Amino acid sequence: MYILLVSIIIGLFIAMLFLNLYFRFRVLRTYRKLVQNRVEFGAKHLFNPGKMEEEIYPRYPHMREEISVFSRHMRYSIRMATVLILLITLFGAVLMYYRQG
Repeated sequence: MYILLVSIIIGLFIAMLFLNLYFRFRVLRTYRKLVQNRVEFGAKHLFNPGKMEEEIYPRYPHMREEISVFSRHMRYSIRMATVLILLITLFGAVLMYYRQG
């Protein structure tokens, strides 16, 4: 049981690393396009699609697709990282309590 839990935790760390590298590559590629076109927006726009729709898209209508892809990838990567961190913490807690018992 102990070896299985350690293996799961190691696998989750590797998954988090792979996820980080994968999304960093995809997000940076889109981000580069946004920077080249001088598109600017804040975190409040990134996490609030309503604000993005009313404040940013009208300013940069030609970059709508890139902005949408960038914000979608950012939200998805944050969501996946949160889930993986929670799973790692959960399995780590189970492993800690299993060793004590």
